[in-house]
Amino acid sequence: MSSKKLIKMLKEVGASFDREGKGDHVIYKRNVKGKLMKAPILKGKSNLPPEYSLMVFKQLGITDTEINELLKCN
Repeated sequence: MSSKKLIKMLKEVGASFDREGKGDHVIYKRNVKGKLMKAPILKGKSNLPPEYSLMVFKQLGITDTEINELLKCN
């Protein structure tokens, strides 16, 4: 999936832009049960490996159920 699609999916589960990271990364954040979770995301990539997307989902505290729902809708 592309960086743009990954970011769109993250926004659907409540993640939001935090800040620009180093180099070609942006940092997104998500509040999970009162805990702030953050993850760096490569920007401007047309094809990210599925493992990378899964790593970002997990860093932002997105559950397997939420991941499955995101993938069904997109």
